Amino acid sequence: MCGIAGLIGFRGDLKENIGKMNHRMLHRGPDDEGIYISDDKKVALGHRRLSIVDLSKKGAQPMMSHSGRKVIAYNGEIYNASVVKDKLIAEGKVTEFNGTSDTEILIESIDAYGMEETLTMCKGMFGIAVYDMDKNTVTFARDRVGEKPLYYGNVGGAFAFASDIGCLRVIDGFDNEINTEVLDIYFTEGYIPAPYTIYKGIYKLEAGCIMTVNVDDLSSETKSYFSMTETAVKGQRNLFKGSKEEAAEELERLLKESIKGQMVADVPLGAFLSAGIDSSTIVALMQSVAPGKVRTFTVGMEDKKFNEAEQAGEIARHLGTIHTEEYITEKDAKEVIPQLSFMFGEPFADSSQIPTYLVSKMTRKHVTVSLSGDGGDELFAGYRSYESVERVWGKVGKLPYFIRKPASILMLNSPYSKSEAGMAKAMYMGAKGPGDVHRLEHEGDPIVKKIALKNGAKPLSYKYTEMDTNLLADPCHNAMLMDMLVYHPDDILVKVDRTAMAVSLETRVPMLDRDILEFAWSLPRNYLREGNVGKQVLRNVLYKYVPKEMVNRPKKGFSIPIDKWLLDDKIRQWAEALLDKDKIRQQGILDPDVVEKIWTDFTQRGIYRIQIWYILMFQQWYEKEYMIK
Repeated sequence: MCGIAGLIGFRGDLKENIGKMNHRMLHRGPDDEGIYISDDKKVALGHRRLSIVDLSKKGAQPMMSHSGRKVIAYNGEIYNASVVKDKLIAEGKVTEFNGTSDTEILIESIDAYGMEETLTMCKGMFGIAVYDMDKNTVTFARDRVGEKPLYYGNVGGAFAFASDIGCLRVIDGFDNEINTEVLDIYFTEGYIPAPYTIYKGIYKLEAGCIMTVNVDDLSSETKSYFSMTETAVKGQRNLFKGSKEEAAEELERLLKESIKGQMVADVPLGAFLSAGIDSSTIVALMQSVAPGKVRTFTVGMEDKKFNEAEQAGEIARHLGTIHTEEYITEKDAKEVIPQLSFMFGEPFADSSQIPTYLVSKMTRKHVTVSLSGDGGDELFAGYRSYESVERVWGKVGKLPYFIRKPASILMLNSPYSKSEAGMAKAMYMGAKGPGDVHRLEHEGDPIVKKIALKNGAKPLSYKYTEMDTNLLADPCHNAMLMDMLVYHPDDILVKVDRTAMAVSLETRVPMLDRDILEFAWSLPRNYLREGNVGKQVLRNVLYKYVPKEMVNRPKKGFSIPIDKWLLDDKIRQWAEALLDKDKIRQQGILDPDVVEKIWTDFTQRGIYRIQIWYILMFQQWYEKEYMIK
């Protein structure tokens, strides 16, 4: 796990600027740094290293291929590197390796087979940049699901890229303005989905994509080497033929294989453990394949409504792990807030970012790598919202769209929609498919689209609005696919990566293994959900290791009481300073009257909208990142 950065066609001081970019992401790689500058000064690559495999200088980056034709800067881990290495040796592509790092195996494979063939073979998480001296190109790639970040774009006439968007801001000549067109999406979702960022001219390379940039004219070409949509469609067309018991056995086998690969490290390793199904399954299987006791980590909350530490401790004792738990106070959590804008580099407002940072900080005191249970809800239908999508679509979908759409418009413009329930029913009536129902569940309040001033900006489309909402036959699978395309990579994985890397902790997600993705999409609907209870096949794996009564408890979630905190004197003063009406009017980005209404609805009428936190995170980013040059 590391951080990469680079410049192509930059006219200023290359070494100084790459040095500044490296320094900005010191937290991503505190162990070492490296810089490569091509002889013609057209390409510069930077790297910060968090040493995980091959701690020696033989694993240092940027790294040149044995042929001397290519140079790589790479962030991530290739879990099946040994398989790729064996293939290279068996086919005579490489006679011997200088070290034991996956970086060397990766660059030699790319040199021998090309980027696309290599990535098709590899299992892992990564953001990659490879300079090809013969072709005079730099090729970039991102892992299948989007675990590792890669930002790129035009800065002062040069092509710039980095693992951290903040690295682009420190480049001499950076003057990219705020991309106001993306704000409606941000204030709806609480994050900015790929390929967009908060800046004009700066983008996120999308998951599963390869982009090649010509060094001479900076032209680029992007293609996909993996499609989550195609994987889902193929899986649903070729459903798993075995029984539920056989499905659980196969999932257990695949998870164990993934976990074994992801437990390879030359540094201390452990796992996050909540009282939930996902992390408990990962820990149970880790303990079953590990030669010794696994280390597990939990943070507890003072507020019992959000505390799962006691249940997690019970599970840890049952499994026999070496368990560490630490209780965090409101003071601990509130002290994280000022750090968030630097951590994420652009507005990001999933409030569970705070406890995720705190559990990462605590875990890093003991280990350098931690496995996580993320992915279980999206791949195995864990969210309760999936049940509501099925229920709502089961009612409105019986009527033809040409009847429902006009009815929806009439209802939205009638007194019927004055109530929250009436508004929701009116909007659901106009849904094109089950995917639309899922989207409308969190886009229902019309005030959301009024927060940002339009100033002629056109609304942007993104995957939630672009995808075929009837693509898959089952409503639940449609909702799951939407989450795996947007919510999971652009919220969940961003949150985990940025908060963990802020304390130099590598996180790994076994459920996102390629073989598990393909298997999960092949499962029939009734293998996933029964009534209101999801993750059936995953539960059946876990029940072999942990008693049902120990994990079948109401999920409390990994969250904090933001609405309660905002009424505390100190936090309220911080919030009201950011939401000052004159300040917002002077900024000219948000509508001061709408922001005032959202805040007074909360403080005077008790109506809490999640957009309050979204606005606060935007305002804090604006003051602490954007306005500081």
